[in-house]
Amino acid sequence: MPSVFLKDPHAGLDYTFNWSGWLSKEGDTISSYVITADAGITVVRDSKSSGKVIVWLSGGTAGNVYTVACRVTTVLGRIEEQSMQIRVQEK
Repeated sequence: MPSVFLKDPHAGLDYTFNWSGWLSKEGDTISSYVITADAGITVVRDSKSSGKVIVWLSGGTAGNVYTVACRVTTVLGRIEEQSMQIRVQEK
């Protein structure tokens, strides 16, 4: 079940996909990643650091829920995906 986060339609905020626990169990690291987001919410930028992928989001329409996903490929060749839901509402 994806995590659900609240966001104001005028806010530009960062959200984190934390892969560090999963990676440390296997002694692996992220070699690449891809962020995808539903139409209507904007991925402003993204980065990776220490087993985490951080995505900055803006926009969205109040009353809508958007799914944002992060798919990683590791140095050992494993591929995994996490997703979160962003519920946009006026704060």
